[in-house]
Amino acid sequence: MRFFYFLLFITLRISVPFYYKRRIGVNSPKQFYGRTIYVSNHAASFMDPLVVAITFRPIVFFMTRSDVFKGLLKPVLWAAHMLPIYRQLDGDDTKGKNEAVFKRCSRILSFGRNLLIFGEGFTDDVFIRRLKPVKKGAVRIGFMALEDMNWKKKVYICAVGCNYSEPSKMQSDLLISASDKICLNDYKEQFLENPNHVINTLTKRIEKLMQEQITHVENKDWAPFHENVMMLTRKGMNADSHDDSIPLKERWNYSRKLALWMNEQDLDNNEELVKLKKETEGYFSLLKRFKLQENYVFDAITKKSRMKEFLFLIFMWPFALIGILHGIIPYIVTKKFAEKTFKRRVFWSSVKMMMGKLIWGILNIPYIFVFYHFIYPSYWLGFAYFLLIGPLFSLIAYKYMLNFQSYKRKGVVGKMELSKFIAKREELLGKIKEVIEVA
Repeated sequence: MRFFYFLLFITLRISVPFYYKRRIGVNSPKQFYGRTIYVSNHAASFMDPLVVAITFRPIVFFMTRSDVFKGLLKPVLWAAHMLPIYRQLDGDDTKGKNEAVFKRCSRILSFGRNLLIFGEGFTDDVFIRRLKPVKKGAVRIGFMALEDMNWKKKVYICAVGCNYSEPSKMQSDLLISASDKICLNDYKEQFLENPNHVINTLTKRIEKLMQEQITHVENKDWAPFHENVMMLTRKGMNADSHDDSIPLKERWNYSRKLALWMNEQDLDNNEELVKLKKETEGYFSLLKRFKLQENYVFDAITKKSRMKEFLFLIFMWPFALIGILHGIIPYIVTKKFAEKTFKRRVFWSSVKMMMGKLIWGILNIPYIFVFYHFIYPSYWLGFAYFLLIGPLFSLIAYKYMLNFQSYKRKGVVGKMELSKFIAKREELLGKIKEVIEVA
């Protein structure tokens, strides 16, 4: 394990739980080594390798787009176990450069290490719960490694699914699921006879396994309807509208079952579903026009009190104030840098988390000495404060800001006449239960 990878592995185990409130792994591999190629979906760009690496125990080498390997970043990326993958838009001799990288991958696998490859190849600009077509590179690399090792060692391939409630939303949820491994050695005879056929067949199998690890809405035009149904039923993976008492794994299963049911329907020719889709779109468009959120309507139905937010604001302000002192500058700097530098929003969350962690760490080092001189004369306790209490207070400050905004908005909403919204919501829920079998 190279030093920077080790450093990331340790520090991300502290920072990622701050970013994602609930984070679990399903069927997570337990071995550090294993000569396995993990093929994952690519829902959140730079965030995906970070969360997979710290959720799974295996030590992995990442396949990363080559255009980030520039200047001083090269040795850093090397130390973080990253390998470049070249695309056609990256210039001449793409195939030759990739062949050289694939040879390095073979060497990595021969030493018992693992690879993490994002089979789709790119991330959508707008987060959508579906899998794009999977490329053949992962399977090719596996068989190339076996040929280089004269088939004397076993090489495995495994499908991975990153499931975010919302990748760019801090304090949202994350579930990462892995399939059972496939041993490529079992296909030796077929590969020697017809390599292209075996590569195509296994790629399709991996694609199917990857779809089973995530919520996969086959028809992307219906993905917003899937999201709307989850929000209204409050059972699925939506970040804002869900029932917190339902375990994350159950919400993930509901989200997948709903998508599977939709995939089995002739959506565009089902009059009931088309009508229901239009009605839900109309409902959410109306909410947007009045600057309302669906969970505010739900709170009005359940007559949910604002007391919880009020008590949080009353009792947590001293801790939030300390958190602001620790975190306000890193928050503003990283937010402005990420949103100004990267035009695609999919990069923002990972850049903010990584850059924010770095800037926060640098700017908060003086607090170790402040603690020593003004609170208690122990550098060990000062360092513990820097490592644990400071980040905790920064998180409290962030939650304080969200609670304050929510408290104010709910106060405004509480004065609005919501009876028509409530009636429409109840009507839609009734139709959803009638039309959708798994709802």
